[in-house]
Parts: sequence; C-alpha cells; structure tokens
Amino acid sequence: MDDFGRHYSDESFWAKVRTYARRAGRDLIEKAITLFHTAQDADTPRWARTVIIGVLGYFILPLDAIPDLTPAVGFADDLGSLVAAFGILVAYIKPEHREKARRTTEEWFGRAEDATV
Repeated sequence: MDDFGRHYSDESFWAKVRTYARRAGRDLIEKAITLFHTAQDADTPRWARTVIIGVLGYFILPLDAIPDLTPAVGFADDLGSLVAAFGILVAYIKPEHREKARRTTEEWFGRAEDATV
C-alpha cells in the first residue's frame, strides 16, 4: 500500500471524490470519506493511517487494476480495497467518522431512505 500512498494528498482525494461521486456510487464514496476522517484522527495509530493513505492513494489513481472509466465495473477494485481496509481497521473507525461521512454523502446524494422509496 505504501507505493500507492505516494499518490495521496488531501487535495487529490477530495478532487477525485467530487469528480467521480455519482459514477462511483454512494457506498464507495461514504466508505472513502469515513476512512479519510479516520486517518485525520490523532487517535488513529500510525500503521492504520499508513493503510488508509495507501488505500486512498489507490482510489485516487485513475489507472489501477480496473480503470475507473470502465463502464459498470470501473470502481469495483476500489470498493474491494476500501472494504478490505474497513475490515482491518474496524476497531479504529469511530461513530463520529461514520457520521461525518454520512452527512457529506447525504449532502451530495440525498438521504439514503429517500433513495429507496
């Protein structure tokens, strides 16, 4: 993951999220933003931040295992890496990280309850 971390910056993360939010989908974006907030937390151990930066660096790269512009499946590898990171880091993801991410995704996508009606 460290190699991908070279491509990470807060600015490039938010640029990618804003540009591809609709195409990537609510679930992927909410997970990415949750991990972003987890990495920003001073309580998150350094090794966990390194994992997050690597995963978010991979997300930022446009040419990864499945290029993001590939219709229907372009973000599948990104989602897989985010889900794997969640599994590894679940002990460090606080309710407030999830809540910040949920609020942001609601601003961009609307309330989740409204989308299922």
